[in-house]
Amino acid sequence: MKSSEIRDKFLKFFESKGHSIVRSSPLVPGNDPTMLLTNSGMVQFKDVFLGLDTRPYSRATTVQRCVRAGGKHNDLENVGYTARHHTFFEMLGNFSFGDYFKRDAIHYAWELLTKVYQLPAEKLTVTVYFEDDEAYDIWANEIGVPKERIIRIGDNKGSRYASDNFWQMADIGPCGPCTEIFYDHGPDIWGGPPGSPEEDGDRFIEIWNLVFMQFNRDEAGNMNKLPKPCVDTGMGLERLAAVLQHVHSNYEIDLFQNLIKAAARETGATDLESKSLRVIADHIRAAAFLIVDGIIPSSEGHGYVLRRIIRRALRHGHKLGQAKPFFYKLVADLNTEMGAAYPELTEAMERVAQTLKAEEERFGETLEHGMKILEAELAKDASKLDGGTAFTLYDTYGFPLDLTADICRERNVTLDEAGFHAAMENQKKIARAAGKFKMAANVEYSGEKNKFVGYDQLQHNSKVIALYANGAPVTELKAGEQGIVVLDTTPFYAESGGQVGDQGLIQAAAAKFEVEDTLKIQADVFGHHGVMASGVLKVGDAVGAEVDQHLRGRTIRNHSATHLMHKALREVLGSHVAQKGSLVDPDKARFDFSHNAPVTAEQIAQVEAIVNREILANVATQSHNMSFDDAVKHGAMALFGEKYGDVVRVMDIGTSKELCGGVHVHRTGDIGLFKIVAEGGVAAGIRRIEAVTGEGALALVQSMNRRLLDAAAALKATPDELTARIVQMQDNAKALEKELAALKSKLAAGQGDELATQAVVVNGIKVLAATLDGADVAGLRETMDKLKDKLKTAAIVLASVADGKVSLIAGVTADATSKVKAGELVNFVAQQVGGKGGGRPDMAQAGGTDAAALPGALAGVAAWVAQRA
Repeated sequence: MKSSEIRDKFLKFFESKGHSIVRSSPLVPGNDPTMLLTNSGMVQFKDVFLGLDTRPYSRATTVQRCVRAGGKHNDLENVGYTARHHTFFEMLGNFSFGDYFKRDAIHYAWELLTKVYQLPAEKLTVTVYFEDDEAYDIWANEIGVPKERIIRIGDNKGSRYASDNFWQMADIGPCGPCTEIFYDHGPDIWGGPPGSPEEDGDRFIEIWNLVFMQFNRDEAGNMNKLPKPCVDTGMGLERLAAVLQHVHSNYEIDLFQNLIKAAARETGATDLESKSLRVIADHIRAAAFLIVDGIIPSSEGHGYVLRRIIRRALRHGHKLGQAKPFFYKLVADLNTEMGAAYPELTEAMERVAQTLKAEEERFGETLEHGMKILEAELAKDASKLDGGTAFTLYDTYGFPLDLTADICRERNVTLDEAGFHAAMENQKKIARAAGKFKMAANVEYSGEKNKFVGYDQLQHNSKVIALYANGAPVTELKAGEQGIVVLDTTPFYAESGGQVGDQGLIQAAAAKFEVEDTLKIQADVFGHHGVMASGVLKVGDAVGAEVDQHLRGRTIRNHSATHLMHKALREVLGSHVAQKGSLVDPDKARFDFSHNAPVTAEQIAQVEAIVNREILANVATQSHNMSFDDAVKHGAMALFGEKYGDVVRVMDIGTSKELCGGVHVHRTGDIGLFKIVAEGGVAAGIRRIEAVTGEGALALVQSMNRRLLDAAAALKATPDELTARIVQMQDNAKALEKELAALKSKLAAGQGDELATQAVVVNGIKVLAATLDGADVAGLRETMDKLKDKLKTAAIVLASVADGKVSLIAGVTADATSKVKAGELVNFVAQQVGGKGGGRPDMAQAGGTDAAALPGALAGVAAWVAQRA
């Protein structure tokens, strides 16, 4: 059974059992800084399990794309060397949110495995948590699994509930026992059943884990029963495919075999069992899908993980003898295998290949640069390389540790790997500390969700339902105190999707709270941050909430313009353009997007024209709530890094259609005027544009016009004549520069004639060392050429000083280079004036910083030549 059939049968089976098929979420978890990458099927449902989110269904099934190459789940170093470790894998899962529980979950799993996939029942062994009698009875008495193949697993990880068969999301929160299903490959393969001393063998392989979340573990460690127990299951597609295709290693399944053959084709390898080919085949999946989801190689975060994966694949390509770019050529082969299941891969093929090719070319430069640093370090100590240097090579320059280790082995150099790993762990600690998730002002809120009415209203009569000061709940806020106000209903928009939170006032009869910012405390709870300007505000007070209309108006003009600009950029630059971040506030619209080259002035003008044409059309904006899949069919764009539920809000602004929960103008004409003010690069493959709209754009145009008039007045010209007048002045300046250069040349020639008389003869070579006052490097060169012609057999050093810096040039005539080298001569002088240099045997340059030492350095030139000639 092919991998594609396994996917389809899984989804169709659970759909027939009343489950909603939910598409795979991106590999970057939306709005969840606690996780670097999506590493399991339950990640997109995490908020549902925590009670922070709801879905329109109570049963779901997915085939989730996952990556484990960083953080807690990091399989990178094992990939290619074991039968079942991968950086990228697909997780088949079914989920129940307070609907069915253990009985149905177990029956579904058994029916699918034995009836649909037709696995022999006698080949399956199951484990349960040792206290989970309910699951044990279902397996034994309802399914009919022989008791000798039902294994109870206790707390085998050192503490209570620390077990292979007890799952928990974190130290506190939802948790519960699980039951795992193992496939027995038979006695011909070494290993024992789970729980036995030989359990690490390859005979019994876990294929499915059914998690029963039935408790909520509190801070005291107490297990409290959940009112609505849930089910979360996960089964690796690759493991299941290996079983169904009657092979033992995941790398022998159809999907991997074709990728391994493609890797062999591009590297020239002939041994299809090569571990390096396995690494490459695995890594092309992870790298390609990370790029599909908007990640680009970089030195931190998600991009750092991607770069490590790519460079590890390239290192294995080098081991196979392929030094030229090859990895990017596998994208087409990957699309053949997985494009039908993931059409987003097909759509992004060209962008993925271009990104990989650029990184391959960059890695070639990295190897060259890293080797220079490594050689320099080994020159200091030929017996040992310290771990800190190895980590710097790895972390800063992307030089792989295994490559460093190989070079050290070849040269009998001891590599301090312990020091390397210590430096690595230190960096991880820093990263973990920087990445800890913090709620707004560390507020813990457990009350009702509030209602947002700010799409249509800027004022509303509301009720105070919670107050906080210094992150702690209080019953009142007094004049002068800073705090957070939570309302039952609010017109204030909370910062999200790059749009800043609203400001304004919350007022009671004798109290005024100035809202300085609005931030989310939870997904559907807005916290109004600010200060009590006067009076006392209490929980339960009736208040009037009023958004600052002027600031909101400026912000939404910039926000709506960003949507139009995004579409215009895709139209002008290409469909590869994708949003990588934004900041929309009253003053500007800042927009980051994927693009590998600067945006030209002509392209900027095109974007401005397209956006302003949309503004002049003055069409009404519209919002629609629909399912995510319908939104995509509707043509709406989903933005990178955003988390979307199954019901999403689609904004139609002119011809732009995007998924967006933000606030916007009512008509495109409300934007007024759109003007781009800056464009530049912020990272490899990422550009940033800043733009202004409305009164901000008007102020910019007025300022530019004022500067134009001032410049014209200074040059005694009209604005229309300004360009011609500037060109005229530039031509005059160039003419003066040529005249000055000619005068300098004549002066240098005159000095050269005079200097020639100062040459001394040393062992048949005329030696001259002198300073030319006011000469630049070009003047030194010209004088050098004249002196060499005049003196014939000679060794000459000329110097000049400007702003405390020394310029040096050395020249040796062709008939004297066998005795004296210009590069060595100029370095002799340069080292005495705090510098260095080099060049050809007949001509060399150098510089220095110690002008006071120059006379003494030049005085020693004759003696230096005498020693060599």
